[in-house]
Amino acid sequence: MNDPVAWSALALLGALHGLNPAMGWLFAVALGLQDRSRAAVLRALGPIALGHAASIALVVAVVLAAGSVLDERLLRWLGAGALLAFGAYKLARPNTHPRWVGMRVGFRDLTLWSFLMSTAHGAGLMLVPLALRFSAGAPPTHALHGAHTAHVHGSPSTLAGLAAVGVHSLSMLACMTAVALIVYQVVGLAVLRRAWVNLDQVWALTLIAAGAVALVWR
Repeated sequence: MNDPVAWSALALLGALHGLNPAMGWLFAVALGLQDRSRAAVLRALGPIALGHAASIALVVAVVLAAGSVLDERLLRWLGAGALLAFGAYKLARPNTHPRWVGMRVGFRDLTLWSFLMSTAHGAGLMLVPLALRFSAGAPPTHALHGAHTAHVHGSPSTLAGLAAVGVHSLSMLACMTAVALIVYQVVGLAVLRRAWVNLDQVWALTLIAAGAVALVWR
C-alpha cells in the first residue's frame, strides 16, 4: 500500500506503544535491576516485542479476513465501535492488567505475558483504522479462489498486513529499548515517582481517538 501517511502512523503508534510502561519496558527494567545486569534488560525486550507483535497480528488478521466478506462501511462501524467501547472501558477501569506472572520468567513466559498484556490493553485495536485501509483494497474472497499467485505469494492485503505488523513492532521495539536503557542506566526508577504521567488515561483517550479516526479516515 503506497500511503506514506499510513506507514508513518504505524511507526508513530509503535513508538507510542514502546513508551507505555505497561507494554513491557518497565518489566524489563525491573528484571535488569533484580539481576543487576543490563543484559537481562535486553534479553527481556525480544520476547516482549514478540508477544506484542503476535497480539497486533491477530487483530490485523481478523480485520483483513472480515474485510474480504463484509461490507466496508459495516466493518468500519464495527471497528470504530470496538475502539470506542474499549476506550470507555479503560477510562472506567484503568487498572485492569494481567497479574499472573512473577519475576522469574523465561522466554515463553515473557512472550505470553506480553501477548496477554497487549491484548488486555487493546494495543491491536489501535491499528484498526490502518487495517481497514488495507482491507479496503483487498479483492473479494471469490476472486482469490484458484489464483495461483495468491496461494504462492499471498494477496496484496495480506502482505501489506504483515509489513504493517513488522513496521509497527520494530518501531515499538526501538522506542522500548531506548526508554528501558535510559531508565536503567541513567535516571533510575525513582524518576517515576517524581515525573509520573497517568498513561492509563492517555491510553484510553488514544483508543477513543482511534475509534473516531476509524469512522472518518478513508
